[in-house]
Amino acid sequence: MLARQRQELILEEVRRTGAVQVSDLVLRLGVSDMTIRRDLDALATRGLVEKVYGGATSKVGRSTDEPGFEVKSMRQLAEKEAIARLAAERVRPGTAIGLSAGTTTWTLARHLDDVADLTVVTNSVKVADVLQQRGRTDRTVILTGGVRTPSDALVGPVAVQTLRSLHLDVVFLGVHGVDARAGFTTPNLNESETNRVLAEAAERLVVLADHAKWSTVGISTIVGLEQADVLISDDGLPAEARQVLVERVADLAIAEVSDCEKAVSGQGSEL
Repeated sequence: MLARQRQELILEEVRRTGAVQVSDLVLRLGVSDMTIRRDLDALATRGLVEKVYGGATSKVGRSTDEPGFEVKSMRQLAEKEAIARLAAERVRPGTAIGLSAGTTTWTLARHLDDVADLTVVTNSVKVADVLQQRGRTDRTVILTGGVRTPSDALVGPVAVQTLRSLHLDVVFLGVHGVDARAGFTTPNLNESETNRVLAEAAERLVVLADHAKWSTVGISTIVGLEQADVLISDDGLPAEARQVLVERVADLAIAEVSDCEKAVSGQGSEL
């Protein structure tokens, strides 16, 4: 098979599923690991895919594009881990917290093992599964219910009604994009409404967003920048973004990502 034919097949698979892994393509196409990596490099150079650790995902484009959970979970792995660790330090024993759906909040859920006597409200089955599988008996997990979106959030009237009856100490909100004008956004209108109500239930709102979210704009604003008590991002956040956020957000916290972590996460030139 010619390189162009392989790349067309790879691109077709990315468009169909949202993401591909090098190991799967090696088996499917019967070529070497390096050949697949060169094909992905070529597609990325043409702007057709986004390289991530171990594979590639579809490019984020229009304001209504909504990547699935599996696609997003392959992006900015080291940054999400660093953000989650820093966020976990802000969770106090004996409190009631909210975790929105998303891969960064899902990562945070895996860092809460040492926090005792927590009540956690979430609109994500994946987040709830992580919390319940950790084996703690002093933890209450409340799942809102609702209609599932492509990004695995539970949204709609059932979720909104549940959240409107609750009062939480702090909510950790994952977002699709952060923008100086649009604020914190999502590509899903129903998810925007549900997350807005979740944010309103909190005494304090902590937004979790890696540097790649900056200048990304979804179709709907969840809340404005000024409504976040804390924004936790990573050290890849550009200087101009930091300047805007320091002026607009009460507390901008930056999680440090080591070079080793970035290398493991595939943030270098090679996958």
